[in-house]
Amino acid sequence: MATIVKLPSGNWRAQVRRNGRYVSRTFKRRRDAGQWTVDMERRIDRGESVSKTRPRHLNTLTDLVDLHIADMYDSRKPLRRSKSYSLNKLKQDIGHIRINQIDRETIVDFGRHRSIEGAGPSTIGMDISYLKTILLHAKAVHGVHTPVEEVQLARVALNRLGLIGKSRERDRRPTQEELDKLFAFFDANTRYLAPMSRIVRFAVATAMRQSEICSFEWDDVDMRRRIVTVRDRKDPRQKDGNHQKVPLVDLTGYDGWALINEQRRHNNNIGRVFPYNPRTVGTAFRRACADLGIDNLHFHDLRHEATSRLFEAGLEIQQVALVTGHKDWKMLKRYTHLTADSIVALGDKSS
Repeated sequence: MATIVKLPSGNWRAQVRRNGRYVSRTFKRRRDAGQWTVDMERRIDRGESVSKTRPRHLNTLTDLVDLHIADMYDSRKPLRRSKSYSLNKLKQDIGHIRINQIDRETIVDFGRHRSIEGAGPSTIGMDISYLKTILLHAKAVHGVHTPVEEVQLARVALNRLGLIGKSRERDRRPTQEELDKLFAFFDANTRYLAPMSRIVRFAVATAMRQSEICSFEWDDVDMRRRIVTVRDRKDPRQKDGNHQKVPLVDLTGYDGWALINEQRRHNNNIGRVFPYNPRTVGTAFRRACADLGIDNLHFHDLRHEATSRLFEAGLEIQQVALVTGHKDWKMLKRYTHLTADSIVALGDKSS
Protein backbone atom coordinates (compact mmCIF):
# COMPACT_ATOMS: atom_id res chain seq x y z
CA MET A 1 0.00 0.00 0.00
CA ALA A 2 1.33 3.44 -0.91
CA THR A 3 0.43 6.74 0.73
CA ILE A 4 1.51 10.26 -0.18
CA VAL A 5 1.05 13.05 2.37
CA LYS A 6 1.76 16.76 2.04
CA LEU A 7 3.95 18.07 4.86
CA PRO A 8 3.73 21.53 6.51
CA SER A 9 6.96 22.43 4.70
CA GLY A 10 5.23 21.98 1.36
CA ASN A 11 7.14 18.79 0.53
CA TRP A 12 5.51 15.42 -0.05
CA ARG A 13 6.15 12.34 2.09
CA ALA A 14 5.75 9.04 0.18
CA GLN A 15 5.39 5.76 2.08
CA VAL A 16 5.16 2.21 0.79
CA ARG A 17 4.04 -0.76 2.91
CA ARG A 18 3.97 -4.00 0.93
CA ASN A 19 4.58 -7.67 1.71
CA GLY A 20 5.84 -6.84 5.17
CA ARG A 21 8.35 -4.26 3.94
CA TYR A 22 8.36 -0.52 4.55
CA VAL A 23 10.18 2.35 2.86
CA SER A 24 9.60 6.11 2.79
CA ARG A 25 11.04 9.18 1.12
CA THR A 26 10.39 12.92 0.88
CA PHE A 27 9.99 14.81 -2.40
CA LYS A 28 9.47 18.42 -3.44
CA ARG A 29 6.94 17.48 -6.15
CA ARG A 30 3.97 15.18 -5.77
CA ARG A 31 4.52 13.74 -9.26
CA ASP A 32 8.01 12.55 -8.30
CA ALA A 33 6.59 10.96 -5.15
CA GLY A 34 4.00 9.10 -7.19
CA GLN A 35 6.54 7.74 -9.64
CA TRP A 36 8.77 6.64 -6.77
CA THR A 37 6.00 4.70 -5.00
CA VAL A 38 5.18 2.79 -8.20
CA ASP A 39 8.87 1.92 -8.66
CA MET A 40 9.18 0.76 -5.03
CA GLU A 41 6.09 -1.45 -5.27
CA ARG A 42 7.42 -3.10 -8.44
CA ARG A 43 10.82 -3.70 -6.85
CA ILE A 44 9.25 -5.26 -3.77
CA ASP A 45 7.10 -7.51 -5.95
CA ARG A 46 10.25 -8.67 -7.79
CA GLY A 47 12.04 -9.32 -4.52
CA GLU A 48 14.62 -6.58 -5.12
CA SER A 49 16.23 -4.33 -2.54
CA VAL A 50 14.52 -1.04 -1.73
CA SER A 51 17.57 0.42 -0.03
CA LYS A 52 17.91 4.17 -0.32
CA THR A 53 21.53 3.71 -1.33
CA ARG A 54 20.61 2.22 -4.69
CA PRO A 55 21.45 4.70 -7.48
CA ARG A 56 18.63 5.77 -9.75
CA HIS A 57 18.41 5.39 -13.51
CA LEU A 58 20.18 2.03 -13.80
CA ASN A 59 18.98 1.00 -17.23
CA THR A 60 21.86 -0.40 -19.27
CA LEU A 61 24.93 -2.57 -18.77
CA THR A 62 27.06 0.56 -19.03
CA ASP A 63 25.22 1.93 -15.98
CA LEU A 64 26.13 -1.22 -14.04
CA VAL A 65 29.76 -1.09 -15.14
CA ASP A 66 30.07 2.55 -14.07
CA LEU A 67 28.38 1.72 -10.77
CA HIS A 68 30.86 -1.09 -10.12
CA ILE A 69 33.85 1.12 -10.94
CA ALA A 70 32.57 3.88 -8.64
CA ASP A 71 32.10 1.40 -5.79
CA MET A 72 35.60 0.03 -6.30
CA TYR A 73 37.11 3.50 -6.08
CA ASP A 74 35.05 4.25 -2.98
CA SER A 75 36.51 1.06 -1.48
CA ARG A 76 40.00 2.20 -2.52
CA LYS A 77 40.31 -0.68 -4.98
CA PRO A 78 41.08 1.04 -8.30
CA LEU A 79 40.99 -1.08 -11.42
CA ARG A 80 44.09 -2.77 -12.80
CA ARG A 81 44.91 -2.28 -16.45
CA SER A 82 43.60 -5.66 -17.65
CA LYS A 83 40.27 -5.33 -15.83
CA SER A 84 39.87 -1.74 -17.00
CA TYR A 85 40.41 -2.83 -20.60
CA SER A 86 37.85 -5.65 -20.30
CA LEU A 87 35.22 -3.36 -18.76
CA ASN A 88 35.76 -0.81 -21.51
CA LYS A 89 35.25 -3.55 -24.11
CA LEU A 90 32.01 -4.59 -22.43
CA LYS A 91 30.78 -1.00 -22.49
CA GLN A 92 31.88 -0.50 -26.08
CA ASP A 93 30.38 -3.71 -27.49
CA ILE A 94 27.27 -4.42 -25.42
CA GLY A 95 27.05 -1.53 -22.97
CA HIS A 96 23.94 -0.18 -24.69
CA ILE A 97 21.96 -3.36 -23.92
CA ARG A 98 19.25 -2.83 -21.32
CA ILE A 99 19.68 -4.85 -18.14
CA ASN A 100 16.52 -6.89 -18.65
CA GLN A 101 17.61 -7.73 -22.22
CA ILE A 102 20.98 -9.26 -21.34
CA ASP A 103 20.60 -12.90 -22.31
CA ARG A 104 22.64 -15.95 -23.24
CA GLU A 105 22.52 -15.18 -26.97
CA THR A 106 23.80 -11.61 -26.48
CA ILE A 107 26.74 -12.82 -24.39
CA VAL A 108 27.63 -15.64 -26.80
CA ASP A 109 27.57 -13.16 -29.71
CA PHE A 110 29.88 -10.91 -27.70
CA GLY A 111 32.31 -13.81 -27.24
CA ARG A 112 32.21 -14.63 -30.95
CA HIS A 113 32.91 -11.00 -31.83
CA ARG A 114 35.86 -10.86 -29.43
CA SER A 115 37.26 -14.03 -31.04
CA ILE A 116 37.00 -12.48 -34.51
CA GLU A 117 38.89 -9.45 -33.17
CA GLY A 118 41.73 -11.77 -32.19
CA ALA A 119 41.09 -12.28 -28.48
CA GLY A 120 42.14 -15.71 -27.25
CA PRO A 121 40.11 -18.17 -25.14
CA SER A 122 41.72 -16.98 -21.90
CA THR A 123 41.00 -13.30 -22.65
CA ILE A 124 37.38 -13.96 -23.61
CA GLY A 125 36.96 -16.09 -20.50
CA MET A 126 38.23 -13.19 -18.41
CA ASP A 127 35.77 -10.80 -20.11
CA ILE A 128 32.88 -13.13 -19.26
CA SER A 129 34.10 -13.44 -15.66
CA TYR A 130 34.15 -9.66 -15.30
CA LEU A 131 30.63 -9.47 -16.76
CA LYS A 132 29.43 -11.92 -14.12
CA THR A 133 31.20 -9.89 -11.43
CA ILE A 134 29.43 -6.72 -12.59
CA LEU A 135 25.99 -8.35 -12.48
CA LEU A 136 26.61 -10.07 -9.13
CA HIS A 137 27.88 -6.83 -7.60
CA ALA A 138 24.79 -4.90 -8.69
CA LYS A 139 22.51 -7.65 -7.38
CA ALA A 140 24.25 -8.21 -4.04
CA VAL A 141 25.18 -4.63 -3.15
CA HIS A 142 22.39 -2.60 -4.73
CA GLY A 143 19.56 -5.08 -5.07
CA VAL A 144 19.32 -4.73 -8.83
CA HIS A 145 17.61 -7.64 -10.55
CA THR A 146 20.29 -8.91 -12.96
CA PRO A 147 20.34 -12.05 -15.16
CA VAL A 148 23.39 -13.73 -13.62
CA GLU A 149 22.14 -17.16 -14.70
CA GLU A 150 22.32 -16.06 -18.35
CA VAL A 151 26.07 -15.50 -17.97
CA GLN A 152 26.49 -19.00 -16.59
CA LEU A 153 24.60 -20.50 -19.55
CA ALA A 154 26.63 -18.41 -22.00
CA ARG A 155 29.87 -19.61 -20.40
CA VAL A 156 28.83 -23.22 -20.97
CA ALA A 157 28.03 -22.45 -24.62
CA LEU A 158 31.28 -20.55 -25.22
CA ASN A 159 33.26 -23.35 -23.62
CA ARG A 160 31.63 -25.94 -25.87
CA LEU A 161 32.34 -23.74 -28.88
CA GLY A 162 36.01 -23.59 -27.87
CA LEU A 163 35.90 -19.80 -27.52
CA ILE A 164 36.89 -19.73 -23.85
CA GLY A 165 39.34 -21.86 -21.93
CA LYS A 166 42.80 -21.87 -20.44
CA SER A 167 45.48 -19.77 -22.06
CA ARG A 168 47.62 -21.54 -24.58
CA GLU A 169 51.11 -22.02 -23.25
CA ARG A 170 53.71 -20.37 -25.47
CA ASP A 171 57.01 -22.08 -26.14
CA ARG A 172 58.44 -19.34 -28.36
CA ARG A 173 62.03 -18.53 -27.48
CA PRO A 174 64.13 -16.00 -29.38
CA THR A 175 67.25 -17.35 -31.00
CA GLN A 176 70.55 -15.65 -30.29
CA GLU A 177 70.61 -14.54 -33.91
CA GLU A 178 67.23 -12.83 -33.45
CA LEU A 179 68.41 -11.10 -30.30
CA ASP A 180 71.58 -9.90 -32.01
CA LYS A 181 69.50 -8.51 -34.90
CA LEU A 182 67.32 -6.63 -32.43
CA PHE A 183 70.35 -5.19 -30.61
CA ALA A 184 71.88 -4.00 -33.87
CA PHE A 185 68.56 -2.56 -35.03
CA PHE A 186 67.99 -0.59 -31.82
CA ASP A 187 71.59 0.64 -31.64
CA ALA A 188 71.42 1.89 -35.22
CA ASN A 189 68.14 3.80 -34.73
CA THR A 190 68.61 6.98 -32.75
CA ARG A 191 64.90 7.88 -32.88
CA TYR A 192 64.21 5.73 -29.82
CA LEU A 193 64.21 7.74 -26.60
CA ALA A 194 64.32 4.56 -24.54
CA PRO A 195 67.57 2.54 -24.61
CA MET A 196 65.80 -0.46 -26.14
CA SER A 197 68.92 -2.55 -26.59
CA ARG A 198 69.78 -2.18 -22.90
CA ILE A 199 66.18 -2.84 -21.82
CA VAL A 200 65.96 -6.05 -23.86
CA ARG A 201 69.27 -7.27 -22.41
CA PHE A 202 68.06 -6.41 -18.92
CA ALA A 203 64.83 -8.36 -19.52
CA VAL A 204 66.81 -11.48 -20.46
CA ALA A 205 69.16 -10.93 -17.51
CA THR A 206 66.44 -10.56 -14.85
CA ALA A 207 63.24 -12.21 -16.20
CA MET A 208 61.37 -8.99 -15.35
CA ARG A 209 58.21 -7.95 -17.16
CA GLN A 210 58.30 -4.70 -19.13
CA SER A 211 56.03 -3.02 -16.57
CA GLU A 212 58.42 -4.04 -13.77
CA ILE A 213 61.50 -2.83 -15.66
CA CYS A 214 59.88 0.56 -16.16
CA SER A 215 58.65 0.97 -12.58
CA PHE A 216 61.42 0.33 -10.04
CA GLU A 217 63.39 3.32 -8.77
CA TRP A 218 66.99 3.97 -7.81
CA ASP A 219 65.94 3.87 -4.15
CA ASP A 220 64.89 0.26 -4.79
CA VAL A 221 68.40 -0.72 -5.88
CA ASP A 222 70.69 -2.00 -3.14
CA MET A 223 74.08 -1.14 -4.62
CA ARG A 224 76.01 -3.06 -1.99
CA ARG A 225 74.05 -6.32 -2.16
CA ARG A 226 73.30 -6.15 -5.92
CA ILE A 227 69.58 -6.60 -5.32
CA VAL A 228 66.61 -4.65 -6.64
CA THR A 229 63.20 -4.54 -4.94
CA VAL A 230 60.27 -4.94 -7.32
CA ARG A 231 57.19 -3.47 -5.65
CA ASP A 232 53.63 -4.75 -6.01
CA ARG A 233 54.82 -7.55 -8.25
CA LYS A 234 52.16 -9.32 -10.27
CA ASP A 235 50.56 -12.21 -8.42
CA PRO A 236 47.25 -14.02 -9.09
CA ARG A 237 46.32 -13.85 -5.41
CA GLN A 238 47.60 -10.50 -4.19
CA LYS A 239 49.56 -7.79 -5.96
CA ASP A 240 49.36 -4.88 -3.51
CA GLY A 241 52.21 -5.14 -1.05
CA ASN A 242 53.83 -8.04 -2.90
CA HIS A 243 57.35 -6.59 -2.79
CA GLN A 244 60.08 -8.98 -3.92
CA LYS A 245 63.86 -8.74 -3.93
CA VAL A 246 65.44 -9.78 -7.22
CA PRO A 247 69.16 -10.60 -7.37
CA LEU A 248 71.06 -9.02 -10.25
CA VAL A 249 73.15 -11.88 -11.60
CA ASP A 250 75.16 -12.84 -14.66
CA LEU A 251 73.79 -16.28 -15.50
CA THR A 252 71.84 -15.80 -18.72
CA GLY A 253 74.52 -14.38 -20.97
CA TYR A 254 73.69 -10.84 -19.85
CA ASP A 255 74.79 -9.25 -16.57
CA GLY A 256 71.93 -7.48 -14.80
CA TRP A 257 74.28 -5.66 -12.43
CA ALA A 258 76.51 -4.40 -15.24
CA LEU A 259 73.44 -3.15 -17.13
CA ILE A 260 72.26 -1.23 -14.05
CA ASN A 261 75.65 0.46 -13.80
CA GLU A 262 75.55 1.22 -17.51
CA GLN A 263 72.17 2.85 -17.04
CA ARG A 264 73.58 4.95 -14.19
CA ARG A 265 75.94 6.65 -16.63
CA HIS A 266 72.96 7.80 -18.69
CA ASN A 267 70.59 8.65 -15.85
CA ASN A 268 70.51 11.26 -13.10
CA ASN A 269 70.04 8.52 -10.46
CA ILE A 270 66.73 10.08 -9.36
CA GLY A 271 63.33 8.48 -9.72
CA ARG A 272 62.87 5.45 -11.96
CA VAL A 273 65.90 3.58 -13.28
CA PHE A 274 64.23 3.12 -16.67
CA PRO A 275 61.85 6.13 -16.79
CA TYR A 276 59.86 5.07 -19.84
CA ASN A 277 56.29 4.11 -20.55
CA PRO A 278 56.05 0.29 -20.69
CA ARG A 279 53.54 0.54 -23.53
CA THR A 280 56.04 2.58 -25.54
CA VAL A 281 58.66 -0.10 -24.89
CA GLY A 282 56.28 -2.82 -26.03
CA THR A 283 55.33 -0.90 -29.17
CA ALA A 284 58.97 -0.31 -30.07
CA PHE A 285 59.73 -4.01 -29.62
CA ARG A 286 56.82 -5.09 -31.85
CA ARG A 287 57.73 -2.64 -34.60
CA ALA A 288 61.35 -3.74 -34.56
CA CYS A 289 60.33 -7.38 -34.89
CA ALA A 290 58.05 -6.47 -37.79
CA ASP A 291 60.77 -4.49 -39.56
CA LEU A 292 63.26 -7.33 -39.11
CA GLY A 293 60.81 -10.04 -40.14
CA ILE A 294 60.96 -11.73 -36.74
CA ASP A 295 57.66 -13.57 -36.52
CA ASN A 296 55.54 -14.27 -33.43
CA LEU A 297 57.93 -12.88 -30.83
CA HIS A 298 56.52 -10.93 -27.88
CA PHE A 299 58.36 -8.91 -25.25
CA HIS A 300 57.00 -11.29 -22.61
CA ASP A 301 58.82 -14.12 -24.39
CA LEU A 302 62.03 -12.55 -23.07
CA ARG A 303 60.86 -13.51 -19.58
CA HIS A 304 60.39 -17.08 -20.81
CA GLU A 305 63.87 -16.96 -22.33
CA ALA A 306 65.47 -15.64 -19.14
CA THR A 307 63.77 -18.28 -16.99
CA SER A 308 64.83 -21.07 -19.33
CA ARG A 309 68.41 -19.80 -19.38
CA LEU A 310 68.48 -19.79 -15.56
CA PHE A 311 67.53 -23.46 -15.58
CA GLU A 312 70.10 -24.15 -18.29
CA ALA A 313 72.71 -22.47 -16.10
CA GLY A 314 72.08 -25.18 -13.50
CA LEU A 315 69.90 -23.35 -10.95
CA GLU A 316 67.41 -25.34 -8.90
CA ILE A 317 63.72 -24.53 -9.19
CA GLN A 318 63.64 -22.70 -5.83
CA GLN A 319 66.61 -20.56 -6.91
CA VAL A 320 64.95 -19.68 -10.22
CA ALA A 321 61.80 -18.72 -8.31
CA LEU A 322 63.79 -16.15 -6.33
CA VAL A 323 64.64 -14.39 -9.59
CA THR A 324 61.33 -14.76 -11.42
CA GLY A 325 59.08 -14.18 -8.41
CA HIS A 326 56.96 -17.32 -8.85
CA LYS A 327 55.41 -18.36 -5.55
CA ASP A 328 53.90 -21.49 -7.04
CA TRP A 329 56.76 -23.61 -8.37
CA LYS A 330 54.34 -25.52 -10.58
CA MET A 331 53.94 -22.36 -12.66
CA LEU A 332 57.62 -22.49 -13.54
CA LYS A 333 57.08 -25.64 -15.61
CA ARG A 334 55.57 -23.61 -18.45
CA TYR A 335 58.69 -21.45 -18.62
CA THR A 336 61.26 -24.23 -18.68
CA HIS A 337 61.47 -24.49 -22.45
CA LEU A 338 64.83 -26.24 -22.40
CA THR A 339 66.29 -27.18 -25.73
CA ALA A 340 67.86 -30.50 -26.68
CA ASP A 341 71.14 -28.66 -27.35
CA SER A 342 71.18 -27.34 -23.78
CA ILE A 343 70.89 -30.86 -22.35
CA VAL A 344 73.77 -32.02 -24.55
CA ALA A 345 75.82 -29.06 -23.33
CA LEU A 346 75.16 -29.98 -19.71
CA GLY A 347 76.27 -33.54 -20.47
CA ASP A 348 79.50 -32.23 -22.02
CA LYS A 349 80.23 -30.15 -18.90
CA SER A 350 79.79 -33.12 -16.60
CA SER A 351 82.05 -35.41 -18.62
